[in-house]
Amino acid sequence: MENNILDAVKIEDLSSVKKKLSFEIPWEKVKKELDQVYTLVSRNAKIKGFRSGKIPRKILELYYKEYAEGETVTNLVNHFYWDALEKNSIRGVSKPEIDQGRIELEKAFSFSAIVEIEPIVEPKDYKGMMLTKEIEAVTEKQVDERLEALRHIYATLEDVSTNREVHNGDFVTIDFRGEVDGNALSELKAEDHFLEIGSKKMVQGFEEQIIGMKVNETKEISVAFPDDYPFSPVAGKTAIFLVKLSGIKEKKLPPLDETFVQNLEKYESLNVLKADIRRSLEEGSIHRANTGLRRKMMDILLEKNIFEVPPSIVERQLEYLIMDFQRRAYQSGMQVNQSPEMISSLREQFLEEARRQVKIFLLMKNIALKEGITVSDEEIDQRIVELSEKYAQTPESLKKHLEKDGRLDHIHYDLLDSKVFDFLTGHAQINEVITQVSPLEKEEKSI
Repeated sequence: MENNILDAVKIEDLSSVKKKLSFEIPWEKVKKELDQVYTLVSRNAKIKGFRSGKIPRKILELYYKEYAEGETVTNLVNHFYWDALEKNSIRGVSKPEIDQGRIELEKAFSFSAIVEIEPIVEPKDYKGMMLTKEIEAVTEKQVDERLEALRHIYATLEDVSTNREVHNGDFVTIDFRGEVDGNALSELKAEDHFLEIGSKKMVQGFEEQIIGMKVNETKEISVAFPDDYPFSPVAGKTAIFLVKLSGIKEKKLPPLDETFVQNLEKYESLNVLKADIRRSLEEGSIHRANTGLRRKMMDILLEKNIFEVPPSIVERQLEYLIMDFQRRAYQSGMQVNQSPEMISSLREQFLEEARRQVKIFLLMKNIALKEGITVSDEEIDQRIVELSEKYAQTPESLKKHLEKDGRLDHIHYDLLDSKVFDFLTGHAQINEVITQVSPLEKEEKSI
């Protein structure tokens, strides 16, 4: 097909993230494409009394006019639209909204396409930021708490032998069903539900009222749901639950001695275990400090760089955040509610964060472009090797899996983002503050 895209398209900026492309294709080009479609139709058409490939055009038009013109319109739109994007260096980030007419004899064919694009971002004020990096000092209390948590991991659960009441910290098996405004809700019903009293996995007030119950006892409890509860049918309302207790287990902790430490295999003594816990806590403290520093840095950059973002990219990021929330909820044992009300609530909850993350992505990407920061194939391969060791796969199989799922770009962006962050911190004035248990025990130094 002959083409002269610059003559056929008119481009309008509807906003900084949206363009409208208007096309007027001369009849000569429309006719040429239409003729080619009819040629293809003739080869495959089956009309009684005619051989394929020898069917007169007038006869074909009687049987295939609507199909042929539809195919012609599709071919014209695809050809001219994509060529216009390429020749005008337009990078669309969404499916185009096409407004098209019909083919009319001896007339030009017109159509328009509205497409979202990445905004032109000229990052500014990203060097010389003044920031405070707060690092929490690791205390002996934190080490002891981690040791205690280890004891709980290796604890055993034993049935309560006596007919005693439920205590805080017990593990109970319960059946329950709840009503709101006299209406039973399936979301408030469960059988053989295993629950740790004091874990706060249930709505506030539920677990507290289980304390004091005995095995085989049935009790009616009242729970007030907060106004911002994510399941709207119960938000701000009081539910009446009928709870039956069918079992109580209590946790038995192993003594914290050298025998317990040796059972962990990795450690030779209690002191070696404590040293490893302290190292892990210090690494966590540094990670949290860097996360906090990054958030402060991004807040400053977003305040200094105001720009619009494409709604389609925000929508994709929003969907990712919702799916990630549901995945983590499922892994933690929470019931994942897929009701329209819940999805709507999650969309409202994560919308601003999705928009923020898209803005950060575009800012970091354009800072990298401006400063010539890149990620090499060797660096990506090295990262895949590191991940393959973590997930017990070969680098080759993991790379194929990432390519198949379209996640190889994620590794590229993560590495690029890390490099840009290092660049920004290297060009910032950062006060490092070590926070102690007491506010009086703060140490500050510049780096």
